[in-house]
Amino acid sequence: MGPPESVRIGSDVREQLITMKRRTGVMNWNVLCRWALCRSLAEPTAPPTTSPNSDTAVEMTWKTFSGAAGDLYWWLIKQRARELGLPLDEQALHAQLRAHITRGTQYLVGDANMRDTPDLVALLS
Repeated sequence: MGPPESVRIGSDVREQLITMKRRTGVMNWNVLCRWALCRSLAEPTAPPTTSPNSDTAVEMTWKTFSGAAGDLYWWLIKQRARELGLPLDEQALHAQLRAHITRGTQYLVGDANMRDTPDLVALLS
């Protein structure tokens, strides 16, 4: 049981990522999605489940999304699911990945104090 081959993001999250790109100057989807994942994982609760993206607006391979830290990101997702008593099958973990990216993006774009890259770094420090 491993990470998905690709990470797909819907148009709703894509629009929020565009806002984040404008605010922070970070131009790569994968970097912003990693920040969103980490922001969501920092919360003690499970993110609301999301349905698989029927309107894939952004797609990247797992390797592009995760970079050199792919094993660590996947372990963090599995560990959080285990802590919360969520299913650990591949489909459920892939859904958790999408849900964490979605929630994390919403949190980041909704934070009025986050106006640039230093604010983004400070938020997660």
